[in-house]
Amino acid sequence: MKTKLFVLLILVTFLSCGQKKQAIYLKAAKDFQYKMNVNFADKKSSPLTKKDFQKFSSLEFFPIQEKYRVKANFEETPNEKPFDMLTTTSRLAKYVQFGIANFSIDNKQLTLRVYQNVEGEKHLFLPYLDNTNGQESYSGGRYIELSYPKEDTIIIDFNQSYNPYCAYNQKYSCPIPPRENFIDIEIKAGVKKFH
Repeated sequence: MKTKLFVLLILVTFLSCGQKKQAIYLKAAKDFQYKMNVNFADKKSSPLTKKDFQKFSSLEFFPIQEKYRVKANFEETPNEKPFDMLTTTSRLAKYVQFGIANFSIDNKQLTLRVYQNVEGEKHLFLPYLDNTNGQESYSGGRYIELSYPKEDTIIIDFNQSYNPYCAYNQKYSCPIPPRENFIDIEIKAGVKKFH
């Protein structure tokens, strides 16, 4: 009897921890969406054109799905040389490859390169392309900002993918995701194409 009770207690604790983690994860994804909509609805910070701003009510997002939040194996690449990343204008943006992330979604092994801006803020930058581009998501790819990795893993939450500002207004100069950061699946997560 004690053994059964002990097993039941462990099972309940395990399920409770899983539910708490899921609740935290969902809250983070919803907060991301909320903050984006607040930013776009603010005349001072919105990248929208005047015409689009007048009609704006909300960005459109894919449904939040836990499978698009992945814990990737991460390998830093410390000896990389800075390079010029192409942008949507004639400007060249200086980046350096910070590392390589390997992960799987739907049992498909995928690899993406993570970059760091050489000239501006030193956050980690993940521009990528996938099979939704031009259909359900922006044709020029999407971005994710990442936290620094813990040891040899990094969390990539595609639910927090966003469009570059040039998807909304041609006055912006946006880095174009390098072709090596194309992943041959549909990432139905994050911000959808703006209509």
